[in-house]
Amino acid sequence: MPPSGVKSARPAHRCTECGYASAKWMGKCPECQAWGTLQEVSAPAPALRAVAAGPVTAPARPIAQVELAGARAVPTGIAEFDRVLGGGLVPGAVVLVAGEPGVGKSTLLLEVAHRVAAANGPTLVVSGEESAAQVRLRAERIDALHPRLYLAAETELSAVLAHVEQVAPSLLVLDSVQTVRSPAVDGTDGGASQVRAVATALAAVAKSRGMTTILVGHVTKDGAIAGPRALEHLVDVVVSFDGERHSTLRLVRATKNRFGPADEIGCFEIGDGGVVGVPDPSHLFVSRRTASVPGSCVTVTMEGSRPLLAEVQALVATSAGGGSPRRAVSGLDSQRVAMVNAVVERRGGVRLADADVFAASVGGVKIAEPAADLALALAIASASKDTPLPEGMIALGEVGLSGEIRRVGGTGRRLAEAARQGYRLALVPPDAGQAPQGMRLMEVPDLGAALAGLFPG
Repeated sequence: MPPSGVKSARPAHRCTECGYASAKWMGKCPECQAWGTLQEVSAPAPALRAVAAGPVTAPARPIAQVELAGARAVPTGIAEFDRVLGGGLVPGAVVLVAGEPGVGKSTLLLEVAHRVAAANGPTLVVSGEESAAQVRLRAERIDALHPRLYLAAETELSAVLAHVEQVAPSLLVLDSVQTVRSPAVDGTDGGASQVRAVATALAAVAKSRGMTTILVGHVTKDGAIAGPRALEHLVDVVVSFDGERHSTLRLVRATKNRFGPADEIGCFEIGDGGVVGVPDPSHLFVSRRTASVPGSCVTVTMEGSRPLLAEVQALVATSAGGGSPRRAVSGLDSQRVAMVNAVVERRGGVRLADADVFAASVGGVKIAEPAADLALALAIASASKDTPLPEGMIALGEVGLSGEIRRVGGTGRRLAEAARQGYRLALVPPDAGQAPQGMRLMEVPDLGAALAGLFPG
C-alpha cells in the first residue's frame, strides 16, 4: 500500500486496439490478444472526479414523439447496394466499406456518389490514394460525370473538413480513411491513433451536419479490416466487398448495420462499364449444361433473406498411391467437407479411404451453411459411383454424424426459389412442409435411405 496522501502511479502502457491499461509493456495484449499494440502513455491520465450536472443539447421526450424524418433511409438508385444497407443511405450515418485492393470498391462508390448527386444534391468524393485526374478518368469510363459531383485529392484532415464546409455535401466519400492524417495527433500515417482520430472527427461532423459519410477501409492479409478495432464501433454500418480476382462476380455483405438487417448480401458483376447489380444471381452459381453429369448436385443457400441456388461439385479419383489420399476444397468449409466425407463412407457405405476427393462450389460463391451438407454428400457419392443424379433435382438438409438428415431454416423460401428456377424434384428431410406447385418432395430420414433411393443396387 502506498503511504497516506501519496497517489499510486497509473499504468504507463495502453493498448491501441482495445484500450487495455498495464503498468508494464507486454508483447501481446491480454485483453484483445493483439500483438505489438501496447504503447507507452506520454502522460498519466487525470484522476476521476465527480461530474456535476450540466446543460443538455435537447430535452428528453417520450420515444413515440421523436421525429423520424431525419433518420429514414434515402435510396441510392442501386438496388443491390440499397438491399445491403437496409433501404439506402441514412442522413448522418457513417458507413465503412472494406475490401481487397482492386476488387471494385472505388468504382462502385463513385457510381453511388453520381446517383446521389443526381437525385439528392451535392456529393463530395475525396481521394487520398489517387489524383483527381485518375478519378475523373474512371468517372468518364462508367459515365458518372455530374455538375453536382465534386472531387478533391487530399490527405490532411483539416483540408477535408474545409472542403466539406465549402461544398456542404449530402454525401461524403473518403477513399480511404487510412490515407488521411490529423496533424494534431501523434502517430504514423495509417496507424491506429491516426485512423481513430480521423474517423472520430468525420463521424462528429457527419452527425452534426446530417451528412452521410462513406469511409473506404483497407484490409489485412487475413481479410480483417485494417486499423484499430474501435473503428468498427465508431461507424454505423460495416460493409465488406468480396470477390475473386479471376471472377467478375462481386459480393457485398453487411457485417454490422444499425439501420437494417446485418446479414443481407448484394451481388454485382464488374466489367468495362463499371459495377452492375445482378438482381437474380442464381444462374451465376449453377452450371449450364444439357444433361446431368456425375459428381454434381444443386442446393439452395440463404444469404440474409435471399435464397440463392448454388451447385456443389465433387470428383473422386483413384489415389496415386503412397501416403494419405488428397482432400482439396474450394469455396466450401474444409472442416465440414471432411466431416461429410466421413459420414458418406461410414453411414452411406461409399469407400473413400483410398481415393482422392475434390470438392468445390461453382461461380466463386462461398458456401458455409449446413444446408448444403446433403447436396455435398450426394455429389461425393455420385462421383464415386460415376452415376449422375436425376436431372432437375435439388437437395436440402444438414447431415448429422449418425447419418440423419435434419431440417434447415427457410425451407419454404428455398423450395419456392428452386421451383421458380424450374427444378421439379427436391430431396428434403422429413416434415419439410408443403411442396410448391409443380415440385415433388422426396423425404429421406437419413443418408443411407437417400443413397438407396437414388442409387438402387
